[in-house]
Amino acid sequence: MILSALGLSGASGLNAWLPLLVTATLQRIGWVDLDPTWAQLGDTPVLVALAILFVLDFVGDKVPIVDHVLHALGSVIHPVAGTVLFDAQAGSDVSIVVSILLGGGSSGLLHAARATARPAVSGTTAGVGAPIMSILEDIAAVLLVIVAFLIPVVAGFVVILLLVGAVMAARHVRRLVKRRSAGKVPAPQR
Repeated sequence: MILSALGLSGASGLNAWLPLLVTATLQRIGWVDLDPTWAQLGDTPVLVALAILFVLDFVGDKVPIVDHVLHALGSVIHPVAGTVLFDAQAGSDVSIVVSILLGGGSSGLLHAARATARPAVSGTTAGVGAPIMSILEDIAAVLLVIVAFLIPVVAGFVVILLLVGAVMAARHVRRLVKRRSAGKVPAPQR
């Protein structure tokens, strides 16, 4: 259950609403069993709200300026979604503190990594790369949700690899910024 929960929370770091919508739909049709405290995820009003939020996010995330605003809001939304999904899957096997730390933390870290990378992609591709990257993130999120339920070990391993990669990339960027501010690396020419 923990690796499946980690896979779901990691998926929510890539897209907050899509993993919630897919998970809630799978629960509604009886293909997955979530912790009973989260049974309301499959209720019609919740499904409708998640679908609306997903569509708004899907469209907005393809527009470079709008995606920046969504990523700023996502610094709160993604960790909450990750916590919900982690707790809905792990449930009574873990405390809410563990759900917040592992679920919210993994989702928040992955969201921060992609939100940091997106401006670089937009800037180097004149905005064309952002929608492509967004679609790839959406596809990866759905695949990760499916794998989380079918092969939890793989989903957990993928999320751990993504988290390690995000931390390594952040350390590299921090060192580069530090070296640049110390004058050891010239700023890129424009």
